Amino acid sequence: MTAALAHRAARDVQGAERRFFATRKLSLDIAEALTPEDMTVQAMDDASPAKWHLAHTTWFLETFVLCVYAPGYRVFDEGFAYCFNSYYETAGPRHARTRRGLLTRPTADEVFAYRAHVDEALRELFASGDAARPEIASLLALGTAHEQQHQELMFTDILALFAANPLRPRYRAGRAQPPHARASALGWTAFEGGLRKIGHAGEGFSFDNESPRHDALLHPYRLADRLVTNSEWLAFMQDGGYSTPTLWLSDGWATVQREGWRAPLYCEERDGQWMQMTLDGMLPLDPGAPVCHVSYFEADAFARWAGKRLPTEFEWENAAQSLGAQADAAPATLDESPLRPMPAGAGGGLLQMFGEVWQWTQSAYAPYPGFRAPEGALGEYNGKFMVSQQALRGSSCATPHGHSRATYRNFFYPWQRWQFMGLRLADDHS
Repeated sequence: MTAALAHRAARDVQGAERRFFATRKLSLDIAEALTPEDMTVQAMDDASPAKWHLAHTTWFLETFVLCVYAPGYRVFDEGFAYCFNSYYETAGPRHARTRRGLLTRPTADEVFAYRAHVDEALRELFASGDAARPEIASLLALGTAHEQQHQELMFTDILALFAANPLRPRYRAGRAQPPHARASALGWTAFEGGLRKIGHAGEGFSFDNESPRHDALLHPYRLADRLVTNSEWLAFMQDGGYSTPTLWLSDGWATVQREGWRAPLYCEERDGQWMQMTLDGMLPLDPGAPVCHVSYFEADAFARWAGKRLPTEFEWENAAQSLGAQADAAPATLDESPLRPMPAGAGGGLLQMFGEVWQWTQSAYAPYPGFRAPEGALGEYNGKFMVSQQALRGSSCATPHGHSRATYRNFFYPWQRWQFMGLRLADDHS
Protein backbone atom coordinates (compact mmCIF):
# COMPACT_ATOMS: atom_id res chain seq x y z
CA MET A 1 0.00 0.00 0.00
CA THR A 2 1.36 3.39 -0.96
CA ALA A 3 1.68 6.18 1.60
CA ALA A 4 -1.20 8.04 -0.08
CA LEU A 5 -3.49 5.01 0.08
CA ALA A 6 -2.53 4.37 3.70
CA HIS A 7 -3.32 7.99 4.59
CA ARG A 8 -6.69 7.77 2.82
CA ALA A 9 -7.54 4.50 4.62
CA ALA A 10 -6.67 6.05 8.01
CA ARG A 11 -8.75 9.12 7.19
CA ASP A 12 -11.70 6.93 6.19
CA VAL A 13 -11.51 5.03 9.49
CA GLN A 14 -11.33 8.27 11.45
CA GLY A 15 -14.35 9.63 9.58
CA ALA A 16 -16.29 6.43 10.21
CA GLU A 17 -15.41 6.63 13.91
CA ARG A 18 -16.58 10.25 14.16
CA ARG A 19 -19.87 9.43 12.40
CA PHE A 20 -20.38 6.38 14.55
CA PHE A 21 -19.98 8.09 17.92
CA ALA A 22 -21.80 11.24 16.80
CA THR A 23 -24.72 8.97 15.95
CA ARG A 24 -24.51 7.24 19.31
CA LYS A 25 -24.51 10.59 21.09
CA LEU A 26 -27.47 11.90 19.08
CA SER A 27 -29.65 9.05 20.36
CA LEU A 28 -28.98 10.24 23.90
CA ASP A 29 -29.67 13.83 22.87
CA ILE A 30 -33.07 12.80 21.49
CA ALA A 31 -33.91 11.15 24.80
CA GLU A 32 -32.63 14.03 26.93
CA ALA A 33 -35.95 15.92 26.87
CA LEU A 34 -37.82 12.83 28.08
CA THR A 35 -38.57 11.72 31.63
CA PRO A 36 -37.94 8.12 32.71
CA GLU A 37 -41.73 7.65 32.55
CA ASP A 38 -41.78 8.97 28.95
CA MET A 39 -39.07 6.52 27.99
CA THR A 40 -40.87 3.47 29.35
CA VAL A 41 -44.42 3.73 27.97
CA GLN A 42 -45.47 2.13 24.69
CA ALA A 43 -48.19 4.15 22.94
CA MET A 44 -49.39 1.35 20.63
CA ASP A 45 -48.30 -1.98 19.20
CA ASP A 46 -46.45 -0.42 16.26
CA ALA A 47 -44.43 1.95 18.47
CA SER A 48 -41.69 1.17 20.97
CA PRO A 49 -40.57 3.00 24.11
CA ALA A 50 -37.57 5.30 23.75
CA LYS A 51 -35.73 3.29 26.39
CA TRP A 52 -36.17 0.17 24.29
CA HIS A 53 -34.74 1.90 21.19
CA LEU A 54 -31.70 3.02 23.18
CA ALA A 55 -31.11 -0.49 24.46
CA HIS A 56 -31.89 -2.34 21.23
CA THR A 57 -29.39 -0.38 19.14
CA THR A 58 -26.81 -1.14 21.82
CA TRP A 59 -27.69 -4.85 21.86
CA PHE A 60 -27.28 -4.89 18.07
CA LEU A 61 -23.69 -3.68 18.34
CA GLU A 62 -22.89 -5.90 21.32
CA THR A 63 -24.29 -9.00 19.63
CA PHE A 64 -23.07 -8.63 16.06
CA VAL A 65 -19.79 -6.76 16.60
CA LEU A 66 -18.35 -7.09 20.09
CA CYS A 67 -19.36 -10.66 20.90
CA VAL A 68 -17.87 -11.81 17.59
CA TYR A 69 -14.84 -9.59 17.02
CA ALA A 70 -13.71 -8.29 20.44
CA PRO A 71 -11.81 -11.06 22.27
CA GLY A 72 -12.42 -10.96 25.99
CA TYR A 73 -15.47 -8.72 25.74
CA ARG A 74 -17.71 -9.06 28.80
CA VAL A 75 -21.46 -9.06 28.07
CA PHE A 76 -23.09 -6.38 30.19
CA ASP A 77 -26.12 -8.46 31.24
CA GLU A 78 -27.09 -11.85 29.81
CA GLY A 79 -30.79 -11.08 30.29
CA PHE A 80 -30.72 -8.04 28.02
CA ALA A 81 -30.61 -10.17 24.86
CA TYR A 82 -34.10 -11.47 25.60
CA CYS A 83 -35.42 -7.99 26.39
CA PHE A 84 -33.89 -6.10 23.48
CA ASN A 85 -33.67 -8.46 20.52
CA SER A 86 -36.19 -7.17 17.98
CA TYR A 87 -36.91 -9.84 15.37
CA TYR A 88 -33.70 -11.83 14.87
CA GLU A 89 -34.91 -15.40 15.24
CA THR A 90 -31.41 -16.79 14.76
CA ALA A 91 -30.15 -14.64 17.65
CA GLY A 92 -32.44 -16.33 20.16
CA PRO A 93 -35.83 -15.85 21.87
CA ARG A 94 -37.11 -12.38 22.67
CA HIS A 95 -39.74 -10.37 24.50
CA ALA A 96 -42.92 -9.78 22.48
CA ARG A 97 -42.96 -6.51 20.54
CA THR A 98 -46.45 -5.63 21.71
CA ARG A 99 -45.35 -5.86 25.36
CA ARG A 100 -42.23 -3.70 25.29
CA GLY A 101 -44.00 -1.08 27.38
CA LEU A 102 -44.00 -3.53 30.31
CA LEU A 103 -40.21 -3.42 30.57
CA THR A 104 -40.08 -1.13 33.59
CA ARG A 105 -36.87 -2.99 34.39
CA PRO A 106 -34.10 -2.56 33.46
CA THR A 107 -34.37 1.06 34.45
CA ALA A 108 -33.42 3.99 32.24
CA ASP A 109 -30.23 4.45 34.28
CA GLU A 110 -29.31 0.82 33.67
CA VAL A 111 -29.88 1.29 29.95
CA PHE A 112 -27.61 4.35 29.97
CA ALA A 113 -24.97 2.30 31.81
CA TYR A 114 -25.38 -0.44 29.20
CA ARG A 115 -24.73 2.06 26.41
CA ALA A 116 -21.66 3.43 28.18
CA HIS A 117 -20.27 -0.10 28.69
CA VAL A 118 -20.71 -1.02 25.02
CA ASP A 119 -19.40 2.32 23.77
CA GLU A 120 -16.24 1.93 25.83
CA ALA A 121 -15.62 -1.49 24.29
CA LEU A 122 -16.24 -0.06 20.83
CA ARG A 123 -13.74 2.75 21.46
CA GLU A 124 -11.19 0.10 22.36
CA LEU A 125 -12.02 -1.72 19.12
CA PHE A 126 -11.38 1.45 17.11
CA ALA A 127 -8.18 2.15 19.06
CA SER A 128 -6.87 -1.34 18.32
CA GLY A 129 -7.12 -0.77 14.58
CA ASP A 130 -9.42 -3.76 14.12
CA ALA A 131 -12.30 -1.51 13.12
CA ALA A 132 -10.55 -1.04 9.77
CA ARG A 133 -10.90 -4.73 8.92
CA PRO A 134 -13.47 -4.93 6.08
CA GLU A 135 -15.80 -7.36 7.83
CA ILE A 136 -15.87 -5.20 10.98
CA ALA A 137 -16.01 -1.89 9.14
CA SER A 138 -19.06 -3.03 7.19
CA LEU A 139 -20.82 -4.08 10.40
CA LEU A 140 -20.04 -0.75 12.07
CA ALA A 141 -21.39 1.09 9.01
CA LEU A 142 -24.56 -0.98 9.24
CA GLY A 143 -24.71 -0.35 12.98
CA THR A 144 -24.51 3.41 12.35
CA ALA A 145 -27.28 3.31 9.75
CA HIS A 146 -29.35 0.99 11.96
CA GLU A 147 -29.14 3.41 14.88
CA GLN A 148 -30.10 6.29 12.61
CA GLN A 149 -33.19 4.37 11.53
CA HIS A 150 -34.10 3.96 15.18
CA GLN A 151 -33.60 7.68 15.79
CA GLU A 152 -36.29 8.34 13.21
CA LEU A 153 -38.48 5.78 14.95
CA MET A 154 -37.82 7.49 18.28
CA PHE A 155 -39.24 10.75 16.93
CA THR A 156 -42.33 9.09 15.48
CA ASP A 157 -42.89 6.98 18.57
CA ILE A 158 -42.50 9.99 20.88
CA LEU A 159 -45.13 11.78 18.81
CA ALA A 160 -47.45 8.76 19.10
CA LEU A 161 -46.95 8.76 22.87
CA PHE A 162 -47.58 12.47 23.37
CA ALA A 163 -50.58 12.39 21.00
CA ALA A 164 -52.14 9.77 23.27
CA ASN A 165 -51.55 11.95 26.35
CA PRO A 166 -54.56 14.15 27.21
CA LEU A 167 -52.20 17.03 28.07
CA ARG A 168 -50.78 16.93 24.51
CA PRO A 169 -47.29 17.89 25.69
CA ARG A 170 -44.64 19.45 23.49
CA TYR A 171 -41.59 17.28 22.92
CA ARG A 172 -38.90 19.91 23.15
CA ALA A 173 -38.74 23.67 23.44
CA GLY A 174 -37.39 25.34 20.33
CA ARG A 175 -38.07 27.83 17.62
CA ALA A 176 -41.62 27.78 16.32
CA GLN A 177 -41.95 26.96 12.65
CA PRO A 178 -43.61 29.67 10.52
CA PRO A 179 -46.75 28.76 8.59
CA HIS A 180 -46.24 27.45 5.08
CA ALA A 181 -46.85 29.66 2.10
CA ARG A 182 -49.88 28.85 0.02
CA ALA A 183 -48.96 25.98 -2.28
CA SER A 184 -48.43 26.77 -5.94
CA ALA A 185 -50.79 25.32 -8.52
CA LEU A 186 -49.99 21.68 -9.10
CA GLY A 187 -47.57 21.23 -11.98
CA TRP A 188 -46.42 18.13 -13.80
CA THR A 189 -43.08 16.83 -15.02
CA ALA A 190 -43.15 14.34 -17.89
CA PHE A 191 -40.78 11.40 -18.24
CA GLU A 192 -40.19 9.19 -21.25
CA GLY A 193 -40.65 5.45 -21.13
CA GLY A 194 -38.02 2.81 -21.72
CA LEU A 195 -35.54 0.70 -19.79
CA ARG A 196 -34.10 2.51 -16.79
CA LYS A 197 -31.45 1.48 -14.28
CA ILE A 198 -32.94 1.04 -10.81
CA GLY A 199 -31.16 0.26 -7.55
CA HIS A 200 -27.94 1.17 -5.80
CA ALA A 201 -24.84 1.35 -7.99
CA GLY A 202 -22.44 0.25 -5.24
CA GLU A 203 -20.74 3.52 -4.27
CA GLY A 204 -21.14 4.31 -0.59
CA PHE A 205 -23.38 2.65 1.97
CA SER A 206 -26.70 1.07 1.08
CA PHE A 207 -29.03 -1.50 2.60
CA ASP A 208 -29.31 -4.93 1.03
CA ASN A 209 -32.86 -4.27 -0.24
CA GLU A 210 -31.56 -1.48 -2.54
CA SER A 211 -29.75 -4.02 -4.73
CA PRO A 212 -29.03 -5.54 -7.18
CA ARG A 213 -29.09 -2.71 -9.71
CA HIS A 214 -31.27 -3.82 -12.59
CA ASP A 215 -33.31 -2.70 -15.57
CA ALA A 216 -36.94 -1.70 -15.10
CA LEU A 217 -39.32 -1.00 -17.96
CA LEU A 218 -41.17 2.28 -17.55
CA HIS A 219 -44.03 3.54 -19.66
CA PRO A 220 -44.29 7.30 -20.27
CA TYR A 221 -45.58 9.00 -17.14
CA ARG A 222 -45.97 12.31 -15.36
CA LEU A 223 -45.10 13.11 -11.78
CA ALA A 224 -46.64 15.95 -9.78
CA ASP A 225 -44.06 18.60 -9.02
CA ARG A 226 -45.00 18.81 -5.32
CA LEU A 227 -46.66 16.87 -2.55
CA VAL A 228 -50.38 16.85 -1.80
CA THR A 229 -51.20 19.53 0.78
CA ASN A 230 -53.49 19.70 3.79
CA SER A 231 -55.82 22.07 1.96
CA GLU A 232 -56.22 19.57 -0.87
CA TRP A 233 -56.84 16.81 1.65
CA LEU A 234 -59.50 18.90 3.38
CA ALA A 235 -61.26 19.21 0.00
CA PHE A 236 -61.18 15.42 -0.29
CA MET A 237 -62.67 15.11 3.20
CA GLN A 238 -65.36 17.71 2.52
CA ASP A 239 -66.31 15.92 -0.69
CA GLY A 240 -67.07 12.73 1.23
CA GLY A 241 -63.73 11.05 0.67
CA TYR A 242 -63.96 8.98 3.84
CA SER A 243 -67.60 8.00 3.20
CA THR A 244 -67.48 7.02 -0.49
CA PRO A 245 -66.74 3.30 -0.76
CA THR A 246 -66.06 3.39 -4.52
CA LEU A 247 -62.85 5.34 -3.88
CA TRP A 248 -61.37 2.68 -1.68
CA LEU A 249 -59.69 -0.68 -2.05
CA SER A 250 -61.71 -3.37 -0.31
CA ASP A 251 -59.27 -3.77 2.59
CA GLY A 252 -58.99 0.00 2.87
CA TRP A 253 -62.74 0.49 3.11
CA ALA A 254 -62.95 -2.25 5.73
CA THR A 255 -60.24 -0.46 7.71
CA VAL A 256 -62.06 2.88 7.46
CA GLN A 257 -65.24 1.27 8.73
CA ARG A 258 -63.55 -0.65 11.52
CA GLU A 259 -61.33 2.19 12.75
CA GLY A 260 -63.75 5.05 12.15
CA TRP A 261 -61.25 7.07 10.12
CA ARG A 262 -62.45 10.46 8.92
CA ALA A 263 -59.16 12.40 8.81
CA PRO A 264 -55.40 11.80 8.89
CA LEU A 265 -53.91 10.48 12.11
CA TYR A 266 -53.41 13.08 14.87
CA CYS A 267 -55.99 15.40 13.24
CA GLU A 268 -59.12 16.46 15.09
CA GLU A 269 -61.75 19.12 14.66
CA ARG A 270 -62.22 21.62 17.48
CA ASP A 271 -64.96 24.23 17.27
CA GLY A 272 -64.99 24.06 13.50
CA GLN A 273 -61.20 24.24 13.11
CA TRP A 274 -58.96 21.32 12.23
CA MET A 275 -55.98 20.80 14.51
CA GLN A 276 -53.08 18.37 14.31
CA MET A 277 -50.83 17.01 17.03
CA THR A 278 -47.15 17.56 16.25
CA LEU A 279 -43.88 17.30 18.12
CA ASP A 280 -44.45 20.98 18.84
CA GLY A 281 -47.79 20.22 20.48
CA MET A 282 -51.33 20.66 19.15
CA LEU A 283 -51.35 23.22 16.33
CA PRO A 284 -53.89 24.48 13.79
CA LEU A 285 -53.70 22.41 10.61
CA ASP A 286 -51.47 24.31 8.18
CA PRO A 287 -53.21 24.43 4.76
CA GLY A 288 -49.97 24.77 2.80
CA ALA A 289 -48.11 21.95 4.53
CA PRO A 290 -47.85 18.50 2.97
CA VAL A 291 -50.55 16.20 4.29
CA CYS A 292 -48.99 13.87 6.82
CA HIS A 293 -49.79 10.66 8.71
CA VAL A 294 -51.94 9.03 6.03
CA SER A 295 -51.94 5.34 5.19
CA TYR A 296 -51.47 3.73 1.80
CA PHE A 297 -55.20 3.04 1.76
CA GLU A 298 -55.91 6.74 2.24
CA ALA A 299 -53.28 7.84 -0.28
CA ASP A 300 -54.69 5.50 -2.90
CA ALA A 301 -58.25 6.69 -2.26
CA PHE A 302 -57.19 10.32 -2.58
CA ALA A 303 -55.44 9.59 -5.89
CA ARG A 304 -58.60 7.96 -7.24
CA TRP A 305 -60.65 10.94 -6.07
CA ALA A 306 -58.23 13.27 -7.88
CA GLY A 307 -58.46 11.21 -11.07
CA LYS A 308 -54.79 10.25 -10.82
CA ARG A 309 -52.75 7.44 -9.28
CA LEU A 310 -49.74 6.88 -7.07
CA PRO A 311 -46.36 6.48 -8.77
CA THR A 312 -44.54 3.18 -8.83
CA GLU A 313 -41.36 3.13 -6.81
CA PHE A 314 -39.40 2.81 -10.06
CA GLU A 315 -41.04 5.90 -11.55
CA TRP A 316 -40.21 7.78 -8.37
CA GLU A 317 -36.58 6.65 -8.35
CA ASN A 318 -36.10 7.44 -12.02
CA ALA A 319 -37.35 10.97 -11.39
CA ALA A 320 -35.20 11.41 -8.28
CA GLN A 321 -31.91 10.16 -9.72
CA SER A 322 -30.99 13.57 -11.11
CA LEU A 323 -31.56 15.35 -7.80
CA GLY A 324 -28.60 13.97 -5.88
CA ALA A 325 -28.72 13.11 -2.19
CA GLN A 326 -27.82 14.54 1.18
CA ALA A 327 -24.27 14.17 2.38
CA ASP A 328 -23.64 10.98 4.34
CA ALA A 329 -22.80 12.70 7.60
CA ALA A 330 -24.31 12.34 11.04
CA PRO A 331 -25.36 15.59 12.72
CA ALA A 332 -23.32 16.45 15.78
CA THR A 333 -26.21 17.85 17.80
CA LEU A 334 -29.96 17.61 17.91
CA ASP A 335 -30.21 21.18 16.59
CA GLU A 336 -28.33 20.04 13.48
CA SER A 337 -30.61 17.07 12.91
CA PRO A 338 -33.21 17.20 10.15
CA LEU A 339 -36.07 17.15 12.63
CA ARG A 340 -38.74 19.82 12.29
CA PRO A 341 -42.00 19.83 14.27
CA MET A 342 -43.95 19.43 11.02
CA PRO A 343 -42.85 18.94 7.42
CA ALA A 344 -41.73 22.20 5.82
CA GLY A 345 -41.90 23.27 2.19
CA ALA A 346 -38.96 23.23 -0.19
CA GLY A 347 -38.43 24.89 -3.51
CA GLY A 348 -36.59 24.44 -6.76
CA GLY A 349 -37.17 21.99 -9.58
CA LEU A 350 -39.12 18.86 -8.79
CA LEU A 351 -40.21 19.91 -5.32
CA GLN A 352 -40.23 18.11 -1.98
CA MET A 353 -38.75 14.82 -3.10
CA PHE A 354 -36.71 14.56 0.11
CA GLY A 355 -36.99 15.73 3.70
CA GLU A 356 -40.75 16.31 3.95
CA VAL A 357 -42.83 13.14 4.22
CA TRP A 358 -42.27 9.59 3.08
CA GLN A 359 -44.17 9.14 -0.16
CA TRP A 360 -46.38 6.13 -0.74
CA THR A 361 -45.98 4.30 -4.02
CA GLN A 362 -48.29 1.76 -5.62
CA SER A 363 -45.45 -0.81 -5.62
CA ALA A 364 -45.47 -3.82 -3.38
CA TYR A 365 -42.29 -4.12 -1.35
CA ALA A 366 -40.69 -7.07 -3.11
CA PRO A 367 -37.15 -8.33 -3.84
CA TYR A 368 -35.32 -7.02 -6.87
CA PRO A 369 -34.35 -9.55 -9.55
CA GLY A 370 -31.37 -11.52 -8.26
CA PHE A 371 -31.77 -10.40 -4.63
CA ARG A 372 -30.34 -12.79 -2.07
CA ALA A 373 -30.47 -12.08 1.64
CA PRO A 374 -27.05 -12.20 3.36
CA GLU A 375 -26.23 -15.34 5.27
CA GLY A 376 -26.62 -15.45 9.04
CA ALA A 377 -28.70 -13.38 11.42
CA LEU A 378 -28.21 -10.14 9.49
CA GLY A 379 -29.96 -11.76 6.55
CA GLU A 380 -33.13 -11.12 8.56
CA TYR A 381 -32.63 -7.34 8.37
CA ASN A 382 -34.83 -6.66 5.33
CA GLY A 383 -35.46 -9.71 3.18
CA LYS A 384 -37.95 -11.54 5.36
CA PHE A 385 -40.31 -8.55 5.31
CA MET A 386 -40.75 -8.57 1.54
CA VAL A 387 -44.42 -9.53 1.59
CA SER A 388 -47.75 -7.73 2.16
CA GLN A 389 -46.15 -4.29 2.51
CA GLN A 390 -45.95 -1.22 0.28
CA ALA A 391 -42.80 0.66 -0.72
CA LEU A 392 -42.34 4.33 0.22
CA ARG A 393 -39.70 6.64 -1.23
CA GLY A 394 -37.96 9.88 -0.38
CA SER A 395 -37.48 10.76 3.28
CA SER A 396 -39.29 12.67 5.98
CA CYS A 397 -38.63 15.61 8.27
CA ALA A 398 -37.36 13.08 10.84
CA THR A 399 -35.10 11.08 8.51
CA PRO A 400 -31.38 11.22 9.36
CA HIS A 401 -28.80 12.65 6.99
CA GLY A 402 -27.45 10.14 4.51
CA HIS A 403 -30.72 8.24 4.23
CA SER A 404 -32.21 10.67 1.71
CA ARG A 405 -31.10 9.00 -1.48
CA ALA A 406 -32.94 8.01 -4.64
CA THR A 407 -32.51 4.27 -4.07
CA TYR A 408 -33.60 4.09 -0.41
CA ARG A 409 -36.61 1.79 0.02
CA ASN A 410 -38.83 2.23 3.06
CA PHE A 411 -41.74 -0.12 3.64
CA PHE A 412 -44.82 -0.35 5.81
CA TYR A 413 -48.13 -2.16 5.92
CA PRO A 414 -50.86 -0.37 3.96
CA TRP A 415 -52.90 0.53 7.06
CA GLN A 416 -50.01 2.07 9.03
CA ARG A 417 -49.84 5.85 9.32
CA TRP A 418 -47.99 6.88 12.47
CA GLN A 419 -44.86 7.63 10.47
CA PHE A 420 -44.46 10.94 8.62
CA MET A 421 -46.23 9.60 5.51
CA GLY A 422 -47.75 11.54 2.64
CA LEU A 423 -48.11 11.30 -1.13
CA ARG A 424 -47.32 12.64 -4.55
CA LEU A 425 -49.62 12.09 -7.50
CA ALA A 426 -48.67 10.45 -10.79
CA ASP A 427 -50.38 10.02 -14.13
CA ASP A 428 -49.89 8.19 -17.40
CA HIS A 429 -48.47 10.29 -20.21
CA SER A 430 -48.47 9.62 -23.92
